Amino acid sequence: MLRKIVCLAVVLTLSAGIVFADEFGAIITKVEDNKVTFHPFEFKKGAKKGDEKTMKVAKDAKIVMGKFNKETKMIEAGDEIEGGLKHKMFSEIPEKGYFAHISTDDDNKKIKEIRVFMFKKGKKQ
Repeated sequence: MLRKIVCLAVVLTLSAGIVFADEFGAIITKVEDNKVTFHPFEFKKGAKKGDEKTMKVAKDAKIVMGKFNKETKMIEAGDEIEGGLKHKMFSEIPEKGYFAHISTDDDNKKIKEIRVFMFKKGKKQ
């Protein structure tokens, strides 16, 4: 009986960490030092752009290109961006910004993953 209670406590503790972490879409407008400035973006409520926020990026954060999975309709992690936030693309952010999927740590104080998604330009055939 005690073994079941201990196992349950461990499972609840681990799942609580997952609940507090946050994932959301964002439009990155500025990258300076180890901080990213962005507008949270919601698709479900009429494509609404939120207020500007700035968060620090964790030292071990993954900065990757995102790729759209048509089956799950989610942005998945692709190839790692060489140089991370020091890459040329982050020093020359266009006026409209970059669309990204951001994951934060358990305390929502630091970014642990950024998936930058580039929309393909071109005509539909």
